[in-house]
Amino acid sequence: MFTERMEMFRRRLAVEGIDVALITDDDSVYYLTGYYDYLHMEFGRPTILVVPHQDESLLITPNMEADMAAAAARVDRIAVWNDGLGNEWRQELLAVLASAHRVAVEPDRMPPLVRNFVDTLVEEGRLADVTPVVGAMRMVKSPAELQLARHAGQVADAMMDAGRAAIGAGVPEFEVALATSDAGTRKAAELLDAHYDDTCMSPNTHFLQIMASGSEITKPHHRASTRVMRHGEPVFLCFCGMTNFHRFKLGFDRTFWIGEVVDRQQADVYQVALASQAAALSALRPGATADSVHAAYAEVISDAGFDYPFRCGRATGYSYLEKPELVFGDTTVLEPGMVLAVDGSVSVSGTFRAQVGDSFIVTDDGYEQITNHPKDLSDVVVG
Repeated sequence: MFTERMEMFRRRLAVEGIDVALITDDDSVYYLTGYYDYLHMEFGRPTILVVPHQDESLLITPNMEADMAAAAARVDRIAVWNDGLGNEWRQELLAVLASAHRVAVEPDRMPPLVRNFVDTLVEEGRLADVTPVVGAMRMVKSPAELQLARHAGQVADAMMDAGRAAIGAGVPEFEVALATSDAGTRKAAELLDAHYDDTCMSPNTHFLQIMASGSEITKPHHRASTRVMRHGEPVFLCFCGMTNFHRFKLGFDRTFWIGEVVDRQQADVYQVALASQAAALSALRPGATADSVHAAYAEVISDAGFDYPFRCGRATGYSYLEKPELVFGDTTVLEPGMVLAVDGSVSVSGTFRAQVGDSFIVTDDGYEQITNHPKDLSDVVVG
């Protein structure tokens, strides 16, 4: 799989007239080689994938990751470097860039430390942006990636079921987060054991639970806290960060109420959110443009008298955000094999916010839903 991607990437570089590409985005390095390191730039230790369109591919990575790289990376050559010794990671780049006329980088994904060095060696007229080339490759998923997407959906479902069961009056938010993490990890471990031979891939969820309850409900990225939930309050659960199985990401969220919906205006807002997602799904099919899906969703929200909404959704894969985005102005034509998170959402500033979102695979004749949890109003009153 990785070898085929690398060869396809080389061919695209040749078409674009690019002599060598420097890939520094963690997810793109993994996409092309199967290699990942958890530290990357957080500790000032860059990993750089060098892909000439004709010569050997090269992975430059810290010496401490040598065994991991040797086991995982599908590249022609690996060069390791050590902190403070010689010219560190720069030495290999000196040789690579000396003979390359046109060099492509990921401007928004290259660490400043590396970019500053590259700029001293390559004048601006020789630099190109390789992001669109990689992004285009990653839009349509392979059968192996679609299997990952479906398994990620099972992990997400397990987390949502556990979160729903843990919600209740008198329960602090962090208890819900503990339950979702436990359930997601156990489901991921089950799937890894049954379907994958990769002892380096961790099943553990590793993202702070996004959730909000009561008066915090209007904060879309509030993390689980010590706040104690009460009867009648709304509760928002989002797994757009925690759904990360075998490095494949999805979007998935729900709004719940504890015991009953006390404020009927909240119920009305929720119904508009549901309707906006349904409208988006009615437009979701191959041949449609990404912005047409957003337009269908936005029309429902605007017609109901609410503010024009943020994007309806986005593509996911090895990154949380990929192309295309379901947003105004993105005219990308949808194709079978794309994986998209599609939301319905309404915000009433300072008062209430309702959101429901799922992930889907675009198919030849529509879509396949890969996250599944009840969402009718009667189904989301819990505890």
